[in-house]
Amino acid sequence: MSENTFDALVQEIRNCRICVDSPFKMPLAHKPRPVLSVSKSAKICICGQAPGTRVHASGKPFTDPSGVRLRSWLNLEEDVFYDVSKVAIVPMGFCFPGQDSRGSDLPPRRECRHHWHDSLFENMSQIELILVIGQYAMSYHLKDRMKANLTDTVGAWREYWYEGRDEWQPRVMPMPHPSWRNNSWLKKNSWFEADVLPVLRQEIARLI
Repeated sequence: MSENTFDALVQEIRNCRICVDSPFKMPLAHKPRPVLSVSKSAKICICGQAPGTRVHASGKPFTDPSGVRLRSWLNLEEDVFYDVSKVAIVPMGFCFPGQDSRGSDLPPRRECRHHWHDSLFENMSQIELILVIGQYAMSYHLKDRMKANLTDTVGAWREYWYEGRDEWQPRVMPMPHPSWRNNSWLKKNSWFEADVLPVLRQEIARLI
C-alpha cells in the first residue's frame, strides 16, 4: 500500500461512525472520536484496549496516569513516546466505549476489530515489536496462543518473545494494563518489573 493509500485508510478510521450508524448491538451512546497514532515508519506498536474518559476528551492516546506508568515501564520520554514516526498506538477499540453502572469502562467496541484491524496491520509490515496490553489485545494478536488467563499469558512472555523470529515476524510482548487498578497484580507478580521490563527496554532502545 502506498503512503497516500495508507493515509486514506487512516483518515477513514478517524472518520468512522460504524458503532453509531451500523453497530453490532447497541449503538455507541456518544459521538465517536477514534483515537490512534500510526505511520509507515514506526517500528514499535502499542496495542491496548480502548480510550478512557481523559483520552476521549484529549483525542491523544495515554494522556492519563496509565500513560505515565507505561512511559516509565518503557523508559521513554513523552516526546519520543508521541513521535508517530517511531511509536504507533493502535487500541482494540478506537473510541471510548462508555461506562457501566458501576463507572467502569465497557469493553472495546467489536466493530473496530472487525472492520479495521486486519487492514491496518497488513499495511504496517515494518513493525518489529508489538506490545500487547490487556486481554482484548491478547485475544487478537496472540489468538489461540493465549494461556488460561492474563497472568499465565504474561508469565509465558519468553515463549512469545523468542518464537518464530523470522525476519518478517515482529516480536510480541504480552503485558498487563498499566492502570492503577493493577497495583495489586504488580505487587503479587514482581517478576514482571524485575525480569520483563529490562529485556523490553533494551529492545525498545535498539529500535528507537
